Amino acid sequence: MIFKTPLMFVLCSATTVLIACSAKDKEPKKTVVEPVTKTTTQNSPSYSTPTLRAPALKNPDVNLPVTGARASGLTYSRVRTNLPYIAMTYDDGPHPQNTPRLLDILRKRNIKATFYVIGRSVNLYPQLTRRIVAEGHEIGNHTWTHPNLKTLSNADVRKELNSTRDIIVSTCGVKPRTMRPPYGALRQDQRAWIYKEYGYPTILWSVDPEDWKRPGVSVVTSRIVNNTRNGGIVLAHDLHKPTIDAMPGTLDGLLRKGFKFVTISQLLALSPSTAATNP
Repeated sequence: MIFKTPLMFVLCSATTVLIACSAKDKEPKKTVVEPVTKTTTQNSPSYSTPTLRAPALKNPDVNLPVTGARASGLTYSRVRTNLPYIAMTYDDGPHPQNTPRLLDILRKRNIKATFYVIGRSVNLYPQLTRRIVAEGHEIGNHTWTHPNLKTLSNADVRKELNSTRDIIVSTCGVKPRTMRPPYGALRQDQRAWIYKEYGYPTILWSVDPEDWKRPGVSVVTSRIVNNTRNGGIVLAHDLHKPTIDAMPGTLDGLLRKGFKFVTISQLLALSPSTAATNP
């Protein structure tokens, strides 16, 4: 007679468990995929999305002469030429935040522009005005307070032009060669005596993106790039931040089309006898 001792019972139980485990080990293992939750921390206020643009194109060095002679016409909105020269002009500055950004953008692309400055802003930001000149840009007279000159007497127009000319000369040692009337508003008789007294031709424009209406960065860019032609004078304002935001794409778009940038005086000297004038 065989008695099952407690020890035998324990051995049998252990053997059963081992057999069961061995059989279980032969079953294919199932991989359980736990859902993964990704979290993103909030950007710090100083963070800005890096741009993926290719390096900026560069304007070639342009050595067009600027003669001391007066321009031959009273008013210019463009110059007739088959050569791909254009002039970028910026009104109503200098502005303490926007103008330095614009100067950086221009310097990166080796572009020289013309700045039609407000006299009282030159008085407020003389160092910035000196930087404009030091980096090879041209300064033009855009009056002291930005009035509609058509509504002023000749004496008041002279006061606006004289004050601005004097602050430009005392600040950076150069005389403006041209003027641009605020809003483009100037009577023909005013243009004639201003040219006679100051030697300033009145500079208007052939391309106006109406950036002062703040239509959006892409609109400003498309209006300038699509409407600029050889000998064109482009109007913009360094007073407005969205305009400066539009400049990298605008300037690169013009460079891709083969345009070369010059100052207003260089453009007028290019072919003064065939320059386009407006009444």
